[in-house]
Amino acid sequence: MTATIRARRAAVTTAVTTLALGATLASAPAQAAATSSSENTARTSGTAGLKGVDYDTWQRDVKAVIDEARPYVTERTRDPRGRKQAVVLDIDNSSLETDFHWTTFPTPAIRSVLELVRYAHERGAAVFFVTARPGILESVTAYNLRAVGYPVSGVYVRHFPDLFQGVSTYKTAKRAEIEAKGYTIIANIGNNTTDLVGGHAERTFKLPDYDGKLS
Repeated sequence: MTATIRARRAAVTTAVTTLALGATLASAPAQAAATSSSENTARTSGTAGLKGVDYDTWQRDVKAVIDEARPYVTERTRDPRGRKQAVVLDIDNSSLETDFHWTTFPTPAIRSVLELVRYAHERGAAVFFVTARPGILESVTAYNLRAVGYPVSGVYVRHFPDLFQGVSTYKTAKRAEIEAKGYTIIANIGNNTTDLVGGHAERTFKLPDYDGKLS
């Protein structure tokens, strides 16, 4: 991981933490209104992310991957093979539009990802989120996901001693934990190779990260 990416992630985490600590002062209707306004602005103004990635291009590229995933999810959930099924997702720029709304709380969902996840859940799949965010953000992260419409079966964040593991090692271990609970992970979705390597998923779907700009 480059120093630039580490610095950017630290900035995003700091911003999310600050917003999260202040979130209890805002009402849910006010938060929803702010989110809707932010989404509309981004979708009509060609907003760029923290590293200059074009929002509309990113949305199209994400949707192309999700369009590939949907027929597979449809077919796989039609045949559960007698086991509980699950979908596992990364969060930042994989489930939430973090780099495009890093000062907004709740951070908006990526619409095409949200639609696929809700579809899978309606067809019986549990939905787990495995993120490299630190444990201090667990409650606000779960709140954010639910507030923007995600079904949440579980959220995994990095507590001690996970903070000292490599991200891919940590995420692989958490998927193994989900499997140990009796789930078959039919799809693992993320925008970084560290979200996807290590096995413990039947299929992986990589969203765009533009050489680490949206990690």
